Amino acid sequence: MGILGSSSIELEGGSVERIPFTAYDAGWVVLCIGMAIGSGIVFMPLQMGVKGFWVSAAALAIAYPAVQFLSNLYIRSLSASGQCKDYTGIITEYLGKNWAAVLSIVYFITLTKAMLAYSTTLTHDGASYLQVFGVTHESLAATHWFPLCVIGAMVAIASCGEKVLFRVSGPLIVTKLAIVVFLGLSMMPYWSLKNVNFVAPENVLSFIENVLVSLPFAVFSIVYIQILNPMNVAFRKAESDPAIATYRALRASKFAYIILIVSVLFFAFSFLFSVSSQDAQYAVSQNISALALSARVIPGNTVKILATTLNVLAMLSAFFGAYLGFHDAMKGIVVNVLDRFTARSAHLDRILPMGIAIGSTLLLTAWVWGNISTMALLQWTSPTFGTVSCLIPCYLVWRVPVLRKFRSASVWFVGFTGLMLISTPLFKLLGH
Repeated sequence: MGILGSSSIELEGGSVERIPFTAYDAGWVVLCIGMAIGSGIVFMPLQMGVKGFWVSAAALAIAYPAVQFLSNLYIRSLSASGQCKDYTGIITEYLGKNWAAVLSIVYFITLTKAMLAYSTTLTHDGASYLQVFGVTHESLAATHWFPLCVIGAMVAIASCGEKVLFRVSGPLIVTKLAIVVFLGLSMMPYWSLKNVNFVAPENVLSFIENVLVSLPFAVFSIVYIQILNPMNVAFRKAESDPAIATYRALRASKFAYIILIVSVLFFAFSFLFSVSSQDAQYAVSQNISALALSARVIPGNTVKILATTLNVLAMLSAFFGAYLGFHDAMKGIVVNVLDRFTARSAHLDRILPMGIAIGSTLLLTAWVWGNISTMALLQWTSPTFGTVSCLIPCYLVWRVPVLRKFRSASVWFVGFTGLMLISTPLFKLLGH
């Protein structure tokens, strides 16, 4: 791998070592960005348009620092384990097999949410584009074979490992990041303060409720935690010194976070100033994305072409990034169960990835046939995300002696954010 730059780390004993930033590091930065720019950025601007400026600003002010804190805490807490393999193995080392079994199921549900959302969008949007461009006369999404073929092909590519994904996803992710920025620029001529709802909710309680309902959209617009453990494990395999491996993982996460903050915020606010609150309400009621809405209400073909391209690229690359974490979660559950009843053989370890790929394909295809709303999925599954991403790392820091060195005020903030995410469905049920 070529060296793109370097930075320094102080190791135990006071020695300082320069750590090169290689193409391998850049590949993980790109995959983190690809994981983040998916369903969140597609739906977050709609929520901003519906809830207004002040609610959106408050949700973003909580969510974006929380994403940085929880990403660092997540990497540090998991990388401190001895073997640092899959998520279940790490939790087993810290808390034992029984806790690992329970938390692995919650982790699996969290990762499954992302895979279900991307699988549904890929299949339905792909079928729609084939119909729009005259390739097919009817939508293939309602058939049984089309979702199976699309998802099977995606899983097959994603199962090839991170180096293959670097080559496949890299150009897609760089292109879609450029489109995000260019779309924001393209909407600038249509900016108007008249489009922005500056009216605050009637009272403090209503304001808090609206912020909590908007929080998952803000978090999911830049979060990439699904890929952090696979990235962390990959660096541990590449580096003999765990401290250097952790440093490289934290550095890649930081670079991805900075790039996402700048690009996603610019796109979101450009959308907010370009599309009226009424149009955003219409999009939510019709279950269409912010990209589809921008192409609908802004004249000209440029935005329409860019929005369509971004939608396709976002789902493709996000699927690849999410599958790494999904595979990690499913493997952890299978291994946890097998280790309770039998000693695993080398042959079983070799065929396990293929079995997981087949099982994943069947599970995701069955879900697509159910045609569940992606936007509703983002809100209803926020408790599992809050538990896995926020509360479990905080609990580990307070429970496990070797992790107590990571205690800080940011841990309290991450825990508070996790509790807010868990409460989101309650306020959704109340009709806010």
